[in-house]
Amino acid sequence: MNRLSTSCLAAMTLLLGAAPAFADDPGGGGTKPPIPVTGEQVYRNVCQACHMADGKGASGAATIPALANNKKLAVSAYPIMMVAGGQGAMPWFTDVLSPAQIANVVTYIRTHFGNTYTKPVTAEEVAQMMPPPPTAAH
Repeated sequence: MNRLSTSCLAAMTLLLGAAPAFADDPGGGGTKPPIPVTGEQVYRNVCQACHMADGKGASGAATIPALANNKKLAVSAYPIMMVAGGQGAMPWFTDVLSPAQIANVVTYIRTHFGNTYTKPVTAEEVAQMMPPPPTAAH
């Protein structure tokens, strides 16, 4: 009798193991993260990965310039052109950020990390300085 019970248990285990797997309901498909709007949101979502949370930059495989206590930020045109047009290892962000987002993040970095350049940057100022979008090759 014991042998029969063991055989039945083994057969049930095989059958249950061979049963189709039922996945969880797929749900609503998730949600997209909110679009960063404020300068701080743009900094955290786009800039912080390279320039670090404290704005002090980094060194290693590449040197990422510090934004903290950076005298080059005194004239707003410099950071606008860097964010909009890129330079060297710094990519351009005109295909990712709107003029308003660029204005907000430039204003943010100019008023944080030990920088005291309080004049806000406007989206209009950024739009005037943005390089034209690249043209497609035919």
